[in-house]
Amino acid sequence: MQDAHNAQAGAARTPTGARAEAADSAAQTAPSAPNVTTQRVPRTAMPRAPRSPRTSSGRHGTIGEVAGIRITSARRVIDVDSGTRKLDLVRYYARAAPWLLPHLRDRPVSLVRAPQGLGGELFFQRHSARAPIPEVTQHEGLDPGHPPVLSIDSLEALVHVAQMDAIELHTWNAVTADIEAPDRIVLDLDPDPALDWDRMIEAAQLTRVMLADLGLDAFCKTSGGKGLHIVVPLVHGTGWDEAKAFARAVAQRLASGWPTQFTATMGPEHRKKKIFVDYLRNVRGASTAVAYGVRARPGMGVSVPIAWDELADTTGGAQWTLANIDARLAHVKCSDPWANYARVRQSVSSELTLRLEQGAA
Repeated sequence: MQDAHNAQAGAARTPTGARAEAADSAAQTAPSAPNVTTQRVPRTAMPRAPRSPRTSSGRHGTIGEVAGIRITSARRVIDVDSGTRKLDLVRYYARAAPWLLPHLRDRPVSLVRAPQGLGGELFFQRHSARAPIPEVTQHEGLDPGHPPVLSIDSLEALVHVAQMDAIELHTWNAVTADIEAPDRIVLDLDPDPALDWDRMIEAAQLTRVMLADLGLDAFCKTSGGKGLHIVVPLVHGTGWDEAKAFARAVAQRLASGWPTQFTATMGPEHRKKKIFVDYLRNVRGASTAVAYGVRARPGMGVSVPIAWDELADTTGGAQWTLANIDARLAHVKCSDPWANYARVRQSVSSELTLRLEQGAA
């Protein structure tokens, strides 16, 4: 079984409609204790035109303004299915910033950019480009041999990223200050599209029970696409090899314990009528769609954290979209389903991994 997806560097082209997940699990082994330099690109690195919201027009439509930042091609439709315009996406990211930024801040991020909308080519960008995005922080030395990796640490950076046609935001499982110590494990439950959603609900519940039997708390979110993400927060101290070994053991234990429901082997031929437990997001350099982030798919689904007692009432991985996300944000403002996430103190060990491998979970 393939242990990791092929490494991605810089900005890579993705054919129209191809899944960004192929780039999500990009992995790369790096020497220990790299020298790191962090630098935020000032807004002056890319001069802005004078403010002129909803008054200037161009080839693709009016120029708008969000958070004081000029948005070009504001009326360009980026998703024909939903009629979503570029300005709609940028405005959402600005509104969602209070919930989104805690999941982005100080964490390496990869971007899926769509300069011509979903009908054109998609570009997966892991590193700084020749023309840096204003306000986005650059971290040199975290991915040796490559340009700086990026993090989005402010509202201004988030809006600038959306202005530069980024739709999806994918984050690493570690923060920039402690890049060799992942602080979470992510299990992506990726179903055969032919499966009923009830099978996904059952799969997530089984995964939660297995982790609970090991003494681990887990959190759930919709992927914004087809499936669900199960997130296990960790205290610092776990290494990349340990995290990957544990995630692989969980996937293989699910596949061996419920062989008609799960597979731990990548590839559509192995996923027929099953759910692929993607553990490859737990290697150095791999990434996962961020919570409250939009997916570059028809309908513009959003990855949304949920409480476990809400799981049975969900209807799909893209249940929330740009069309209905505001109601969900209003609910989260009153009752955050992940309110206890930051309080969890737990770790994984070789002993837990061995228990899984021996089938003792």
